[in-house]
Amino acid sequence: MKYISLILVAITLINCSSEPKETPYDPATDTLKYEQEVHFRNVQQLTFGANNAEAYWGFDDSKIIFQSDNPEWGADCDQIYYMDANANKPGFEPKMISTGMGRTTCSFFLPGDTTFVYGSTHLSDKACPAVPERGPNGAYVWPIYEGYDIFKANLEGEIIANLTPNSPGYDAEATLSPDGTQIVFTSTRSGDLELYIMNTDGSDVRQITDELGYDGGAFFSPDGKQLIFRASRPKTDEEVAKYKSLLSQGLVEPTDMELFIVNVDGTDMKQITHLGNANWAPYFHPSGEKIVFSSNHKSERGFPFNIFMINKDGSGLEQITFDNAFDSFPMFSYDGKKIVFASNRFNGGDRSTNVFIADWVD
Repeated sequence: MKYISLILVAITLINCSSEPKETPYDPATDTLKYEQEVHFRNVQQLTFGANNAEAYWGFDDSKIIFQSDNPEWGADCDQIYYMDANANKPGFEPKMISTGMGRTTCSFFLPGDTTFVYGSTHLSDKACPAVPERGPNGAYVWPIYEGYDIFKANLEGEIIANLTPNSPGYDAEATLSPDGTQIVFTSTRSGDLELYIMNTDGSDVRQITDELGYDGGAFFSPDGKQLIFRASRPKTDEEVAKYKSLLSQGLVEPTDMELFIVNVDGTDMKQITHLGNANWAPYFHPSGEKIVFSSNHKSERGFPFNIFMINKDGSGLEQITFDNAFDSFPMFSYDGKKIVFASNRFNGGDRSTNVFIADWVD
């Protein structure tokens, strides 16, 4: 018995000593991050060239779905693609999983990562819709295409269902609850841009917001009980008239937006930022107690946009990225270990926006 015990101890020691050791982190090799970005490690670039954005994790954290207008991939305007969540090299080509017709936006995986939802205009027109010119006094505007509907499709690009078939006007910006049973989206069905929640088969549609202004880009909290979203809130007669005039033309001016939190039943709405300029693309920190978002509130000329983090009560504002152009669309992986975002960083000055992932350090 004594000898057996000694053998077991020896085996244990051998097994422990043979475990691979974690490679020490070397900041010198982390060349795609800025020194001040203390919450990022091992930043990796996933796309190279054109405009790639709104990249979101699949439920098992192995895939990323995103939109791109890369002509080398066959896109005349934004189409939906997916890729493995690994570093890529220039020249790789992901698979297009939208129809290739119309313009698409805001894709998000359904549980199982074999189907997804996205907004598309292809039923109203197979061609790419016209990009609007700038608004009054040269202001930057976003198009609100009436032809957008929300579709469910598989990874072969085959449409399974139109989830908003009987709703005229804009239906888009769909994202899922953490349990995969609910979809939050933005719609003009009431005459204004409001948030709605529905089941993943398109049933049981409930209106969540009802104040004048653009409510959009909503995401669920990790416990599924709240929504974080961006909103404009025109107050003066001049602001209201301008907002309504632009909306009647299918436009919004996204230069003055703040972040709001609301319960999924529409109660207890709270404004959590009062920063000025454009605060948008919010996403809950895995703790559910903080929000990451993109903002240009420090800028007097519109740029740069960087990613910030703030507590749910609006306190503790912290700058996360330090790019000199554009960082936005942050989303944490479901296990909370990584973050994906879109950025103009290190693009050689060609204005391309690319997708990056990084390890997250609290």
